Amino acid sequence: MTRSVNTITAHRRLTGAFLRALVICALLIAIWQAVVVLFDLPPFMLPGPFRVAASLANNFSYLLGHAAVTASEILLGLLLGLVLGVATGLFMAMSPSAERMVFPVVLATQALPVFAIAPLLVLWFGFGLASKVIMATLIIYFPITSAFFDGLRRTDPDLLDLGRIAGASPLQSLLHLRLPSALPSLSSGLRVGASLAPIGAVVGEWVGSSAGLGFVMLHANGRMQTDLMFASLFILAVFVVLLRYGTDQLTRRLVFWMPEHQPQSINAT
Repeated sequence: MTRSVNTITAHRRLTGAFLRALVICALLIAIWQAVVVLFDLPPFMLPGPFRVAASLANNFSYLLGHAAVTASEILLGLLLGLVLGVATGLFMAMSPSAERMVFPVVLATQALPVFAIAPLLVLWFGFGLASKVIMATLIIYFPITSAFFDGLRRTDPDLLDLGRIAGASPLQSLLHLRLPSALPSLSSGLRVGASLAPIGAVVGEWVGSSAGLGFVMLHANGRMQTDLMFASLFILAVFVVLLRYGTDQLTRRLVFWMPEHQPQSINAT
């Protein structure tokens, strides 16, 4: 009975959020169309939403093929960044000397902006998939590593004392106590990484590629096809929203024991 009530409540929340998103999108589209009409903007400067929708419909198969390339780059970069981030966080948590040895390297990956090193990565790894995946990996590697390692460091000391009393070795304590306690932090880092991953892929496509939404946007901009560029941006935005939604669902299942919303406090009368 309780489970069915919770399911109905979750569906109602999802429906309400969807309706609010539709209202906000409709309002933004109306404002966009009003700006184009009131200021009489030429299509090459700011096309109207109907022109963008027509471009999206006319070039749908073309855009879909390039979107598949960008999606594969983002997903592979996210997966690789997650694996490397988790492995790095676990290694640094093993001992203070490992942290002192590795953490400066992790900071260095964040200090190097991907916009600056993108040409080098394209030069080293070519114009294909590899350079874009590496760029996406570099962008999401730091937030995942940092969030996961911070969660490992902030394990409840009483829980660790209980493990030592029970005779757990440092490795057992890491895998069975600190790792589960750090999963909420890891889920937060993964959500941030999912939002940032498209940046690396698209920047790499801008620098040098023969396919992808970034490639389409770059060439559309050079040909003054602003409506096609907006259509590409729309597909990219939809994919990012879907990726974030999928990540949210995954992390909720990963840390199912921790509620995301604090219950409302009851004021004493």
